[in-house]
Amino acid sequence: MIQGVPASPTIPAMRLDHVLTSLHRPALCLLLVVGCAASAAPKQETAMQPSSANADSRALVERYRTDRGALQSFYDLPHSATRLERLAAYDRVWSAELDAVDYDALDTAGRIDWHLLRTEIAYGAAERGRLERQLGGAEALLPFADAIHTLEETRWLIEAVDAEAAAEQLTAIAEAAEEVKSRVKLRPAPDDEGDDAQDEDEAAEDSDEDDDAAEEPDDEEPPIYVDPVEARRVAGWVSSMRRSLGTWYTHYEEFLPGFDWWCGEPYAEARKNLDALAKHLREKIAQQKGEEDDPLIGDPIGREGLLEDLAHEWLAYTPEELIAVGEREFAWCEARLLEASNELGHGDDWKAALAAVKALHVAPGEQDALVARQAREAIAWLRSNDLVTIPPLCEETWRVQMIGEATQRTLPFAAYGGQKMLVAFPTSGMDHEAKLMALRGNNEHFTRCVTPHELIPGHHLQGFMAQRYATHRSLFRTPFLVEGWALYWEMVEWDLGWPRGPEDRIGMLFWRMHRAARILVSLKFHLGQMEPQEMIDFLVDRVGHEVSGATSEVRRYIGGGYSPLYQCGYMIGGLQLRALAEEVVDSGRMTRKEFHDAVLRENSIPVEMVRAALLGQELAKDAGPSWKPELGTR
Repeated sequence: MIQGVPASPTIPAMRLDHVLTSLHRPALCLLLVVGCAASAAPKQETAMQPSSANADSRALVERYRTDRGALQSFYDLPHSATRLERLAAYDRVWSAELDAVDYDALDTAGRIDWHLLRTEIAYGAAERGRLERQLGGAEALLPFADAIHTLEETRWLIEAVDAEAAAEQLTAIAEAAEEVKSRVKLRPAPDDEGDDAQDEDEAAEDSDEDDDAAEEPDDEEPPIYVDPVEARRVAGWVSSMRRSLGTWYTHYEEFLPGFDWWCGEPYAEARKNLDALAKHLREKIAQQKGEEDDPLIGDPIGREGLLEDLAHEWLAYTPEELIAVGEREFAWCEARLLEASNELGHGDDWKAALAAVKALHVAPGEQDALVARQAREAIAWLRSNDLVTIPPLCEETWRVQMIGEATQRTLPFAAYGGQKMLVAFPTSGMDHEAKLMALRGNNEHFTRCVTPHELIPGHHLQGFMAQRYATHRSLFRTPFLVEGWALYWEMVEWDLGWPRGPEDRIGMLFWRMHRAARILVSLKFHLGQMEPQEMIDFLVDRVGHEVSGATSEVRRYIGGGYSPLYQCGYMIGGLQLRALAEEVVDSGRMTRKEFHDAVLRENSIPVEMVRAALLGQELAKDAGPSWKPELGTR
């Protein structure tokens, strides 16, 4: 159980010590990695302990990743105290093992792995802490959580199930979910605070269509007030718990005689009430109905959360310093955009120049051929300038795949995945205005920047090499290298003449401004300084996005599918790599091609650690993020 989250008096909770003392069967013992109970007794399970101090660091990282994966797969209730406590115990033992390593005996690569593993363990603790605090704050909304987790965790142990007792638990779950639904209300805005009774009545009318307007009895439970952010978050948790309950029920339904007789109806009621609660939170409180005009709701993590994430990414900058970098880069892009606009005869009206470039798109049905042609041109250009090694198999094994209308709600331009570039363009089901916006947003000159970003020398080449060099480091994958690498190449292309004229430069500047804007809007959102609609307005007014594209972008930024710092990773990571190139190439240590090849062989780790590898630094055991070059286009 999470500290500060007591179990419901009518619904028992399963404790970690019960799970661990019960897991004695041979098939399950294999899953118990080091540190079941506490770090004070790590020698009880020697078969799966980390390697000794003299072992290869690669094997150490691979064992940590594999064993942690086994635990995460087995303890697959994402919000249960058992899972959180088990992973915490596992990480405590690994922290002790890392401290016991003969650090002085490690070479540079070994020290890099050691530091990255230590950072990963520390960040795991920070993430669990965030989740525990969120769960603790939502205790009143989840009185049934412990019961659901208990049923499923007991099933893991292959213990006999008492169908009659289980029916009682299911009934309690159904009743608890129904009660929460009847009490949960939209929290009144601060400006509306005043008479408590009036506030409660108004919130009830806004959020629950089934409420009775009559005065509630004195013994009625008080409302549970939530805001849309928490409602959306908890709705996801309730749906996850409902699926877990379904897994438990399906296991016994047709297998155990008499089980369905006792549990069929109580389970159906519990499932119905949990689904109704999740729907009520999601649709009535958060107003998330899966429609195009749903309000955009994110979950900002605040400044302290951003600082934790920055430490995990080995960045020595504060959020405010990164915002300043974004503002400087944005100003640089605006100045270059005005230059290109004047070249095209539009004077300082860069929006008119941008509109003219957006109109230069291929006809419907021809975008895939355009992308393929541009990809081959980029490969030839790279070879002619001798900029990076392109393995023949890498060049052979990419393709293009068009994406549908639904996917374009969050990916309105392009993406890379599994040896293919995913390409957005109008589809037959779109309405007329949506088709026109998709055409403009994926014009020839925007696409000429995007194609090498996604394929070669960008993500396709990067992914190809990451699957073949230092593969154990995939555990430490960071957007500041993944996206930073592709953005860095946009800078190289700009400097070495990839754009053919002002139209191409406007296309490249649009994306570069977009990446600077991503720093500004994403960090300000998480700092509580910018609302989603303000983010959309900024992308439309200051960058030149179509409204649909800007909305899709913001929906993705705040939707929870990416880390809070992911959007910063493009520009900041690219500028870090540019600073490193200046340090390594300009000094004569490496040629440009040698530098690019060397970066790819380090896999997708923080850029400060790539620097340590390329310079052969002897990292101290107490080292932390400290590399802080002045970031900016020069």
